[in-house]
Amino acid sequence: MRRGFLLILFGALAGYLIAQSGANFETPALAQASGFSPVKPVADRDVYSPGTEALAPDEMRIVACGTGMPSVRPKQAAACFLVELGNGDKFLFDIGSGSHERIAAQKIPYDYLDKVFIGHLHVDHFGDLPSFWLGGTVMNRLTPLRIWGPSGHKPEYGTKVCMELMQKMYVWDVGTRSGVIDFRGAQLDVTEFPFDGVNKVIYDENGVVIRSIPAIHGLDGAVSFILEWNGLKFVYGSDTFPNKWYVEHAKGADVAIHECFLPATLLVTRQGFAPLEGLSVGTQGHTSPEQFGKVMSLVKPRHAIAYHFYNDWDIAPEVMRRLRKTYDGPVALAVDYMVWNVTKDDIRVRMSAVDEEIWPSPALKKKNPPDFTKVIPMSDFTRSGALPFPEVVGPIYAEINKLYGTNYEPSIK
Repeated sequence: MRRGFLLILFGALAGYLIAQSGANFETPALAQASGFSPVKPVADRDVYSPGTEALAPDEMRIVACGTGMPSVRPKQAAACFLVELGNGDKFLFDIGSGSHERIAAQKIPYDYLDKVFIGHLHVDHFGDLPSFWLGGTVMNRLTPLRIWGPSGHKPEYGTKVCMELMQKMYVWDVGTRSGVIDFRGAQLDVTEFPFDGVNKVIYDENGVVIRSIPAIHGLDGAVSFILEWNGLKFVYGSDTFPNKWYVEHAKGADVAIHECFLPATLLVTRQGFAPLEGLSVGTQGHTSPEQFGKVMSLVKPRHAIAYHFYNDWDIAPEVMRRLRKTYDGPVALAVDYMVWNVTKDDIRVRMSAVDEEIWPSPALKKKNPPDFTKVIPMSDFTRSGALPFPEVVGPIYAEINKLYGTNYEPSIK
């Protein structure tokens, strides 16, 4: 009996304490003192939610939209970094295979994403450009897409010819859309600049200056980029062997991105390379972690970013161990959806909270109606196979006509 009395007593006491705790937490004084509230959002989030945070007028935001190897995988797309500035400008540096999905996750209207800078013409650095170009036309981009890229040692190795051939390759895709949708966003404005320009201005608009420097990678025709705005300096190496141009012109950077490939040992054991192949690719065609560290020890940026390797739980420590042999400054080992907010006073590093069910942002301009005079007609043979199902399609047209005060009729009857 005494035991039962004690249980009742302890239960009552526990209930009282819990009730008091809950009551105290609800009080405005405690909420103000703790900085938290049961009904208000957390002010200082540890994650970045795209589309929810304003960018300050003096702030730069960098989003990793592709950080992996030439062979893409679900965790990491190929090379792509988005730079957003407080003046409203947005720039894509490289747009490698798989990166379009990460770009779409930023919930940015496509008319704002109209400037792409390509470091070189490897598929892992511009492989998603066709998807971004033509897919963007059905994601409400009505502004021409502007492309900057280097020349090659021969015209056919340059960006201009590449873009011309890309448009020819997708002629069927273009043909199916012409006249059916507002296709203004399909226009490409291509600027090819000399690959051997050293710190030459290739873009100067709205207070933003972008320069190119030569890179050493594969053939003549690889470059790195330097963006300067509002006293901030961003450097993107794309792919390059360590070189004097990067070391000289990246100095003073707030953020310096440089490739940091897998160690040769892991290229052999995990990637399946032969030893000589691992050495050649990992230290001569690309930059090893030790070489990356040496470059950054000479550049001394406020913040270094290493990318272009599979950033797994068991790989990152080995990459960090090796680059720390030659560099002891601030560094991030990039992975997709990592975000940097940069001001003159602070550099904040977070990960994004990704919404996998995003829809395209609305158009920023009034859309033009379809111009069916531009439609390429199907042959009589193909049309002869159509089953119009007027009893099904007719009510769909009637519904739209009623909702929007139109009088449209199906083209296939």
